[in-house]
Amino acid sequence: MEKSFPIIDMANLNGEERGTAMKALQDACENWGFFEILNHGISTEMMDEVEKLTKDHYEHCRKKRFLEFASKTLEDGTKGTDTSNLDWESTFFLRHLPVSNITEVPDLDEHYRSVMKQFALELEKLAERLLDLLCENLGLEKGYIKEAFCGSKGPTFGTKVSSYPPCPRPDLVKGLRAHTDAGGIILLFQDNRVSGLQLLKDGEWVDVPPMRHAIVVNIGDQLEVITNGKYKSVEHRVVAQPDGNRMSIASFYNPGSDAVIFPAPALVEKEAQEKKETYPKFVFEDYMNLYLRHKFEPKEPRFEAMKQPIATSSGLMVWLFRRSYIMCHELCSSAVD
Repeated sequence: MEKSFPIIDMANLNGEERGTAMKALQDACENWGFFEILNHGISTEMMDEVEKLTKDHYEHCRKKRFLEFASKTLEDGTKGTDTSNLDWESTFFLRHLPVSNITEVPDLDEHYRSVMKQFALELEKLAERLLDLLCENLGLEKGYIKEAFCGSKGPTFGTKVSSYPPCPRPDLVKGLRAHTDAGGIILLFQDNRVSGLQLLKDGEWVDVPPMRHAIVVNIGDQLEVITNGKYKSVEHRVVAQPDGNRMSIASFYNPGSDAVIFPAPALVEKEAQEKKETYPKFVFEDYMNLYLRHKFEPKEPRFEAMKQPIATSSGLMVWLFRRSYIMCHELCSSAVD
């Protein structure tokens, strides 16, 4: 029997249903890499305000620019130009930690800035609460993952605000190409009217159901490393829709740039150590540098590339990463062929 997409009511964590809820959370992390949470502590009034302001901001500040991009993309696509490396989205980014840039982002009015700043604080608390729940299920000390993310300046935390407007030719361009997320834990506030987000499970694309006032959570590459593969990041994509403008506000709670990431010793079994079947140890910034060049490619070659000695910023190490990535990618491709 096919299991339905995991939905976890966090209110059950405070009562007699806690054991069942924790088990559901563990199953979601181990077998899906994605889940939705309800009763997460962020007020519905705040979420409604964020949604209204975000949709208004697109209409007044970003729509015109996107339509110019859309017109050219569709024109090129109908002429046979390859549009497979484009995404049908309008985005801007907010950085919250270690230093906020919210006052520097253009076209945001003061009320929108204030609401997004407060929303980010709530999401930060929720992310840290979730990480502690993951620690509990993994048998790790409370706060272990947060501490692993800290580096010298604490974790990094930022938000990607996206709109996916209606696309008259979804056969020509994707909403967002398939990828895994590079960072730690991702919290998504998505449109509850317009669908489009899908994850890859057991070789098939599965819809992430839109739910009002829910937060979608997914596992990033760094949690896969820290758990030594017990929890895995999952490939996902956004399918362009012919109707409706889909809102997506994704917040990424990631390691600090100089944080050294490696599997938690308590989760590395002796047999895995002897066979060297462990994930690599690396500096998060070095992984991100590689990820930015290969985001829309399989994650496994990225992990293999990071099995070099802990990286520096020298050209030699960049070259080694590149060579290792290419060799592994070629091997993976030949295995598939």
